[in-house]
Formats: sequence, structure tokens, C-alpha cells
Amino acid sequence: MMKLTKLDKEILNLLQGNLQLEPRPFQLIGKQLGLSEEQVISRLQQLKAGGYIRKIGAFFNSDKLGYQGTLVALRVKPELMEETAIFINQFPGITHNYQREGRYNLWFTLITPNERLRQDILTQIRQLPGVEDAMDLSARRKYKINVQFNLR
Repeated sequence: MMKLTKLDKEILNLLQGNLQLEPRPFQLIGKQLGLSEEQVISRLQQLKAGGYIRKIGAFFNSDKLGYQGTLVALRVKPELMEETAIFINQFPGITHNYQREGRYNLWFTLITPNERLRQDILTQIRQLPGVEDAMDLSARRKYKINVQFNLR
């Protein structure tokens, strides 16, 4: 496994809260670190390949955009876990999907523009052969936690 360098840590620290919404954000990060845009992108590709970065993307206020979110806990037959997860991941509103220990062993979040679509998707998922039980834990209040890791 590759080891994080001091430069990697600096890049990751900048990415966590300072990625600008502009045409060439990696050029700006490079400027701050004395690197070219290409060097930053290359290093990010290596960090992704090494498993340090899962995804780079924006966070939107889904409520303001008219979307509703829910956390769903499923009890899935272990032998059908992978097939179930693959089916769930086909829906564009799935933002997270994780296998967990315990009775409810597959958890995911779903964001939809309306209640009807949410229920349609959840009905399809509940009908999968591997799904034994489902809990729809719709958000009543949003608690947003901004986690940033200081890698210095």
C-alpha cells in the first residue's frame, strides 16, 4: 500500500473544504502548493487508485432543491447481499450504500424529488428475493456534520 507523503496530506487538506467551484479548481490548488494542474490531477489519480480518495464531489442542500432524503436499513440474506446492493445502486438517488454487522446488514441513503418516487423505489427494493425486512428512517430534522481531517 502506498504511503501518504507530506504533499499528499497538503493536497487532501485543501480538497476537504477549499475546492473552488470554478473551471480549473486543481490549477488553484496547484498554485497554492507550487505544482502544476497536471501534477495535482496525477497525484489525485494515484490517491484514488490507492484507496485514499473515494469520490470528489459537491454537497448540495437537498431540501432547498426540493428533494427528500431517507436512511433505509435492510435485513438481507447474506448469500444475496451483493446482488441486492448492485440492484439498489442502479437508482440515481442512492448516495451511500454500506454493508453492516448486525440484524439489519445493508444500509443506504436515498434522495428523491417526491414521496411517490421514493415509495416506488422502496417497493421495488422490498420485493427483492434477498430482502427479509426494511426500515425506512425518514429524516424529520437535518443534522449536518462537516467532518474534515487535519492530515498535518
